Amino acid sequence: MTVRTLHLLGSPVLRQKSAAVPKVDDAVRRLVDDLFETMRAAKGVGLAANQIGVARRVAVVDIGEEDPPPLVLINPVIVERDDETETAEEGCLSIPEIFGEVTRAARIVVEALDQDGGHARVEAKGYKARAIQHEIDHLDGILFLDHLSAVKRGLLLSKWKKSRKGQTGYLKEVTPEPAGEL
Repeated sequence: MTVRTLHLLGSPVLRQKSAAVPKVDDAVRRLVDDLFETMRAAKGVGLAANQIGVARRVAVVDIGEEDPPPLVLINPVIVERDDETETAEEGCLSIPEIFGEVTRAARIVVEALDQDGGHARVEAKGYKARAIQHEIDHLDGILFLDHLSAVKRGLLLSKWKKSRKGQTGYLKEVTPEPAGEL
């Protein structure tokens, strides 16, 4: 497993619609392992393949002890979405330190392939449903900023540009924290 470089807002791959995975093979399983490794090192709860520069329909979600187990989503499709919605603050590993209030379905059902190529059907509510919707948006080239009003989006983009003053490029190395001493 490898901790990969994150692509930040401005990287063209984040706006690309990801290609379907034709077959779950060893390369896809390695990609899933790298996604989990990178997501955990960056202290995230979800990560889509295009966030590490791979435009394939693969994402992982792990909101921790709150609602296990970790999810592998290959070619995910939301097949049910409740009319009831919830609004909550969201952030993104590809837009560090920027947060906005996003409204999403409170409950969804998603179908996808798992890491072994088997079919999975998952019902999710609350935070887990939000995380899944956020990651599937990434696979479609949509960022959480796109769900905000034009005014709010403009304010957050200004803040983002200001925070990046003097920085070039759209890549961020992720450094895992060293293990604690015994």
